[in-house]
Amino acid sequence: MCGIALVVSGCRLDLSSLHVDARAPSPHPVHEHLEFSIDDLKAALRRRGPDSLGEVKVFISSICSNPGEEQQFECFVERVDCGVAFQNQNDQHEMANGRILQSHASCSSPISGAQFCFLGATLQLRGLNPIVQPLMDASRNVLVYNGEIFGGIHVEYHQNDAEALMQALGNCCASNVSLDTNTCVGECKRESTIVDVLSNIQGPWAIIYFADSAKTLWFGRDAFGRRSLLVHWPTVEDSRFLLSSVSPASSMFHDSGHDNDNGTCEVSFWEELPCGIYSISFDARSTDGCLVGEVKRHEWTNESLKELIEWKRTCIVPKPGDISSSYHEDLLSQHESNSACLHNLQSVSEGIQAPVSTPAEILLDALRKSLIRRTSLYTIFQGTTSASRKAELGPVAILFSGGLDSMILAALLDECLDACYEIDLLNVSFDGCSAPDRISAKAGVQELTRIAPLRRWKLVEIDADLSNLTSETKHVMSLINPANTYMDLNIGIALWLASGGDGWIYESIDKDDKFHRRVKYKSQAKILLVGSGADEQCAGYGRHRTKYRQGGWHLLNEEMKLDIQRIWKRNLGRDDRCIADNGKEARFPFLDEDVIHTLLAFPLWEVTNLEKPAGTGDKKILREVAKLLGLHEAGALPKRAIQFGSRIARESNRKNFGSNRAANQASAGSVKFNKHSVLQ
Repeated sequence: MCGIALVVSGCRLDLSSLHVDARAPSPHPVHEHLEFSIDDLKAALRRRGPDSLGEVKVFISSICSNPGEEQQFECFVERVDCGVAFQNQNDQHEMANGRILQSHASCSSPISGAQFCFLGATLQLRGLNPIVQPLMDASRNVLVYNGEIFGGIHVEYHQNDAEALMQALGNCCASNVSLDTNTCVGECKRESTIVDVLSNIQGPWAIIYFADSAKTLWFGRDAFGRRSLLVHWPTVEDSRFLLSSVSPASSMFHDSGHDNDNGTCEVSFWEELPCGIYSISFDARSTDGCLVGEVKRHEWTNESLKELIEWKRTCIVPKPGDISSSYHEDLLSQHESNSACLHNLQSVSEGIQAPVSTPAEILLDALRKSLIRRTSLYTIFQGTTSASRKAELGPVAILFSGGLDSMILAALLDECLDACYEIDLLNVSFDGCSAPDRISAKAGVQELTRIAPLRRWKLVEIDADLSNLTSETKHVMSLINPANTYMDLNIGIALWLASGGDGWIYESIDKDDKFHRRVKYKSQAKILLVGSGADEQCAGYGRHRTKYRQGGWHLLNEEMKLDIQRIWKRNLGRDDRCIADNGKEARFPFLDEDVIHTLLAFPLWEVTNLEKPAGTGDKKILREVAKLLGLHEAGALPKRAIQFGSRIARESNRKNFGSNRAANQASAGSVKFNKHSVLQ
């Protein structure tokens, strides 16, 4: 999909259930109030390369009623993208672009009103017919959706995900749901609620949905935060309620907070919306007649999903002999002591056609299915690309370092993608051919060519010089907002440049493919595979080894659990915004729900063994998967983060701290950047 936003004004929100209060005025005078408009939000969404961008405004006014009578509302809908306003009188119906709009009739004058401005930017990767968001149905419900549905809701081959979701939500008992219990009341007998529908979606998503009959606004993001959704709760300085996939640049450089002595902003206008499902039900219960919205957060209703969120692993501490013996040989002897683990493994293996015997084989099968879901269900080029051009355009690219995770993704993508397509491998370097990631990427292409010689692999070399990226750095600062550390900025710049795909490739100049020349190239792929989630689930970070040495298996498991439960805030929102800004959609195969479930079903010692040195015991199970794919060299590579492998961290340390040594002494990675000095 692409991006969504909502601006709500003219009402008050009751945030007591969330323990969020409108911020008091800054202790220091704010001479320049934050000012950005709906047009600024549109501009930020347009940068994400949508096929369409639409706007719908909904106006709700409470109506004077006689004492004792039920509160009534008048609703007015304006579809801005077609330039025509629709207001219905006397309960009549009108049809606009195939969608029926209707509003309650009343001769009374409104006491107060609220305005909802919905923005929907669509990068359409699925469905035969083009769509324009926001979507509206015959019941006047409004939907903007940024996500993909890989399971949980049936999507027809010809359908777009948002269309299927709109239909599923419309079938819910939206007007007869008790928000406290999420159960149907009254005469409605349907089984699913809105919370049920959203809880069952498999795949990344962020949503804003207005259920008209209940005058309730629903919003949220998936349980792992794979799609960005920022929130601005009303403050004294800006009373609007705002949701957006990305922040306009003005909300970064004219912040509503104040700068402290070192130039960093203590109060951010935007926050990452915590993962979950939220609702705001509106009424006019206040004495002044102002429309008031009560905000609530809802519990997930999918038990399988709740187990993943809670990171429930049955077998954590091995017994003597568990690690030394191979899983295949010791499978039967462990039956009694690890029966619960084996039951989990059997449930994971159900439905697999070929017999499997090792955790690596089970995981490989789950990863393969995850890649298929993310690359093979789309009509990307139908009707837009001739057959002669297919061999020249790759629909899917990979954020590629040549390391373990990206090599596994590349090898699996080769299995899943039609052989006529080339595959772009996007690699960024701030030190030319000397950066570790550039060296390993070139070696990785050689290994991929060995196991898949018929595939045309395109290593896209994206070279960058940090000293020449002033305007780009400023832009990335707004993309990563509210993240504000040097580490976030370094990662953000590297991701933004890499996902742009604007670099160099080597093309053959002779029939025997012996001589090559370096030519400019820009990847046109709309889907970008990213290895996020592999290190968190398989103990790939140095801190995992530290925790293991400090407290053994239990402390290691707790650290891995913490990593998954905070990945939405530390990584995925930031990464999604940086990648989407280039008109690409990030896909995270390692964070597929079935892959997470598969890894949790294994005993922890089958996933990692941190008694062994780096490059061997860490991410043990993924190294075994790599060997099953024939990637023997990649299977022995140590972990290297993008900021270090691309050498942007080194260049940033020199620029902002004078040297790597000074940066290390200052723990530069966690230091908040000075948004003024960093641009000098």
